[in-house]
Amino acid sequence: MAENIVWHEHKITREQRNKLCGHKSCVLWYTGLSGSGKSTVANAVDELLHKRGVHTYVLDGDNVRHGLNGDLGFSDKERVENIRRVGEVSKLFVDAGLIVTTAFISPFRADRKLARKLFPEGEFVEVYIDTPLDVCESRDPKGLYKKARAGKIPHFTGIDSAYEEPEAAEVRVETSGRDVLDCAHQIVAFLADNGYLDAE
Repeated sequence: MAENIVWHEHKITREQRNKLCGHKSCVLWYTGLSGSGKSTVANAVDELLHKRGVHTYVLDGDNVRHGLNGDLGFSDKERVENIRRVGEVSKLFVDAGLIVTTAFISPFRADRKLARKLFPEGEFVEVYIDTPLDVCESRDPKGLYKKARAGKIPHFTGIDSAYEEPEAAEVRVETSGRDVLDCAHQIVAFLADNGYLDAE
C-alpha cells in the first residue's frame, strides 16, 4: 500500500443509504463452474428485485474483464487478483446502499473467504450455482469446454484447473432440470426471509 494516505470518513453512513433505498445492502456472491448458469440466474434475480424497487447492480465476470480487469489472464495468480479487485469494488457498491451481484467462477475457497472478510457479518451472501460438470459441458454456451478439451484454453476451471465447491454457502441452487425463474425465486425468497429487503 502507498504511504501517506489516510482513510476519509464519509458523513453519510451506510445505514442512512439503506434507509433511503428502503432495503439493506449486501453482495450476492455467485460461484459455480462455467456454464452453470451464474449469469443467467443472477440477471433473473436482478430483474425480480428491480420490479420490487430494490437498488441493484450486477458485476459480471466477462464484463469486468473487458474493463477493470482487462489486464488479467487466467493463471491461478491472476484469478486471485481478479477476485480481490471484484471484492473491493463490491464493497464500495454495498457501502453505497445497493444489493450488488457478482457472477464469477471464483474457483478457490481461500479467495472467496478473503472476499467475505471484507464485509461485516451478514453482508456477504454466497450463492452456489450447483451444476454438475457434465451438465455444464453439455451446455457449453460459449464453446469453451470444447476448446479446453482440445488444449486450446489452458487453466480452464473444471478441466485442468481446480474448482473448490463451497462448504457452507448461504444459498445453494441446483439448476439441473429447473426453470431459471424457479432458481431466481429461491434466491429472492432467501433475501426476503432474512430481512434484506427491509430497511430496518
